[in-house]
Amino acid sequence: MSGETATTEPDTVRKILTDTGDTWAVVGLSSNQARAAYGVAAVLQRYGKRIVPVHPKAETVHGERGYATLSDIPFPVDVVDVFVNSEHAGQVADEAVAVGAKAVWFQLGVIDEAAYARTREAGLDMVMDRCPAIEIPLLS
Repeated sequence: MSGETATTEPDTVRKILTDTGDTWAVVGLSSNQARAAYGVAAVLQRYGKRIVPVHPKAETVHGERGYATLSDIPFPVDVVDVFVNSEHAGQVADEAVAVGAKAVWFQLGVIDEAAYARTREAGLDMVMDRCPAIEIPLLS
């Protein structure tokens, strides 16, 4: 890597949003409408993404069945969108690698440079400290 972080790679943002696949596991998504994950997941759905809620409560959100962990999802996911605190995000990124995801997206304010390095080294695309609900409308 040339010293750039995920926050400065617009080509990676575009690739994940347009080419990586349409099944997005949203870690931290619950039925709590006051949380950012709830609104972002709705935007992703409007843009044709299938969202998969991942939360210990395993709630159905936006009509999609939830799962307690990434490893509980019985089908492949393309992107893992992470809405957990930075101190827990690295573990989620490692789980994303383990389940065969193609990309990891750390939301605004979620930063873990070591997890970013590990995830990229494992061959996944990754974005950090960005929001897909902000980025996706900018693509058209």
